[in-house]
This record gives sequence, structure tokens and C-alpha cells, in this order.
Amino acid sequence: MNKSEALLELRDVSHGYSLRAGATLRVIENLSLEVRFNEFLGIVGPSGCGKSTILRIMAGLIKPLSGVVTFRGSILNGTTPRISLMHQIPPLLPWLTVRENIALALIARDDLTEEEKRLKVTQFLELVELTGYDSAYPYELSGGMKQRVALARALVTDPDLLLLDEPFSNLDPLTSLSLSREIEYMWLESTLPPISVVMVSHNIEEVVMLADRIIVLGSRPARILAEVPIEMQRPRNKKSEEFYRLVDEVFSLIS
Repeated sequence: MNKSEALLELRDVSHGYSLRAGATLRVIENLSLEVRFNEFLGIVGPSGCGKSTILRIMAGLIKPLSGVVTFRGSILNGTTPRISLMHQIPPLLPWLTVRENIALALIARDDLTEEEKRLKVTQFLELVELTGYDSAYPYELSGGMKQRVALARALVTDPDLLLLDEPFSNLDPLTSLSLSREIEYMWLESTLPPISVVMVSHNIEEVVMLADRIIVLGSRPARILAEVPIEMQRPRNKKSEEFYRLVDEVFSLIS
């Protein structure tokens, strides 16, 4: 695939939800945006503007009412293991161990033997620093550890695109910083998945710290107010004048 091409693209996408009175609540209206090859894209906007809906459309979990979604040049019809979505609240099954929760993502992989699946799960347990917790159950884990399990499950399929829906919002500041650095490292490391990342967040500093480009959405129905490129070198310094300037710029666009 040519790096100048979009990895995923939304073209004139509209979506809404039916209300009890028979009306339709329009959440997205004629939205067009692209996720570029090898980029970290941030999406911000006021609550209820459709950010999470956009991620679910990108993941193939929701079919938009109109418009086209393409992934690697082909129309996206439904989910694919090459796109992973990490939720705000980890949807871990309480009756399964950490290892079993991660292995769920590989159940449909007929191209892998059981031993290959076991080795892949072990690899990502090590990557997210959960070695030794493979037999633990979700109720025995902290919030940060649960998010690490969710991250390992999202990455074990070797996705091209990782979608993050408020991934750090329920974590304490230190755990949030640690996990965000791990995600940044995995994305920067060319031998690890994913190729590109899209993150939705209310935390503007968090997005400026990680993103190459930020899409700022207006209130419902979602529309693009601005596109802010982030050209700071990595790792980024939160105390720098440039960092504060970018945070203020994005805040002013939303408010």
C-alpha cells in the first residue's frame, strides 16, 4: 500500500438513532475524514457529538445510514481482525482468566495452531507487563491491569488499525501516563502492531501528547470544525511553550 493513501476513509457518512416518538436523532451528517498510513489521529469534541459512534463505524460495528467506509482501498462491510477497538470500560468476561480473555480474539483464527495461539498470547502478556497474571480473573485486577488485558486482546490479532475510545479516562494519572507511553511505543515500533491509531478523548493534553493530527468536531450532528497538525518531536514535553500553545488552540476551538 502506498503511504500517501488513506488506510481508512469515511466519505459523506451520516448516521442517526431512532427515537420513541418516531423521529431520528442525527448524530453524524455528511462527515468525511481519513486515517492516514502510519499516523496517530486524535478526535476531540464536546460530549454527545458522535465521537464514539464514529469509532464504531470505523470498526465495522455500525453500518452508517448513508456514505461509504473504505479500509485499505476496499469497502468495509462488517468487522475485521485487522481493525481493533479498545473500549473505555474493558469488556472482560469475569469467568475467564486473563489468558483466556486475551485468547478470545484468536478463536476464529484457523490459520494458527493452538500452540501458536498460546505463544502469541504469551508474547502480548509480556508486552503489556502482565507476565505472571495469566491465571488471574478480572475481579483480582486493578483498573489499570484490566486496561492492559484489553490492550493485549486488541493487539493480539496484529491489527493494522487500533481504535481507542477514551482508553485512560477511568485510570489514575500515573497509570494513564504509563499505559499511554506503552501504546505510543508499540505504534512507533515498526515490528509491532498497529500501523495507525485513532484515539477519541476528552483529555486535550492527552491527545496533544500522542497525536500527529487532531480532528476537532462540533456539536451534534458531528461536523469537522478544524484539523490541527502536531509537529512536536517525540517524546513530547508537557511543560514546553509549544505544548501549552497547542492545548490552548484545541480548547478554544471546542469552546
